[in-house]
Amino acid sequence: MHTDAISSPDLSLEIPRDSAETPPWFEQALAIPRKEGWLDSAGCPIHYFSWGNPANPGVLLLHGFLAHARCFAFIGPLLAKDYYVVAYDFSGMGDSGAREEYPDEVRLQELMDVAKKTGLLDTGYNPTLIAHSYGGSVGLTAMEHCHEQFSRLVICDLMTLRPDRLKAHAKESRPQDAEEARRPNRVYPDYENAKARFVLSPPQKVNEAYLFDYMAFHSLKEVAGGWSWKFHPSVFERGTDLHERLLMQGKRIANAPGQMVIVYGEQSVLFDADSADYVRECGGEHIPMIGIPDARHHLMLDQPIAFVSVLMTILAM
Repeated sequence: MHTDAISSPDLSLEIPRDSAETPPWFEQALAIPRKEGWLDSAGCPIHYFSWGNPANPGVLLLHGFLAHARCFAFIGPLLAKDYYVVAYDFSGMGDSGAREEYPDEVRLQELMDVAKKTGLLDTGYNPTLIAHSYGGSVGLTAMEHCHEQFSRLVICDLMTLRPDRLKAHAKESRPQDAEEARRPNRVYPDYENAKARFVLSPPQKVNEAYLFDYMAFHSLKEVAGGWSWKFHPSVFERGTDLHERLLMQGKRIANAPGQMVIVYGEQSVLFDADSADYVRECGGEHIPMIGIPDARHHLMLDQPIAFVSVLMTILAM
């Protein structure tokens, strides 16, 4: 295992040169000392960050599909005053290594390896999982198999739609071709051309332009001949049962063991007030659900301060 020492990030490297104006709170959050390192999970290097005192109650942050731990790089530090916070890149995404395939058991093994090897399971407190979008499905797998090791799961805007709405959504979405998923990522001649191709999924405006710039910059890497995406195309091969699994999402959430909280953007197209009603109808009346006003799917990019405030409140309960 390779691990770097705790240090304050160099903001000249952390914030892209073409960034929209950044507010003081954002720069202060990024400047908070953190540890950056890699650990091994079944032969694959997993990249992670950690903030705070390892003796404090733990929080493990799980990002969305094609995203990376840096979507929490300005969230985690704000939670670290009272908690030991870890965020990591799923294999095939961010700065972690890639695999041939990514079944549930591999994602679960990665999560548990990160929790064990970063000391989250050694604090004397069961850590909290905070999971955005696709990370919510990984978090659900963890609760289904080893919920006794975690205090709660906070699901943040995981796609959950009634069957008729899911069908309509599927018609509007272009399916990823399996053969296309194995093609190498395109290489763009320069950063400007590459950034111009960066889009959020689902498409949405972002309230804070500097956060869009930050995510775009850290989603790309310089390669021979130009710039390309950090994610590995193999992650698109997600199995033939994805649609069937999405149809069962409401029941899966409602039936998951352990404590659960749902946080969503009130303007999200993947989880909204009707989704909350649907989860309750599936048996999830016991699950607290919190909508964040003027936020869409990417909560941390739309309303970062409100998002942090909600998370702090949940952690303090």
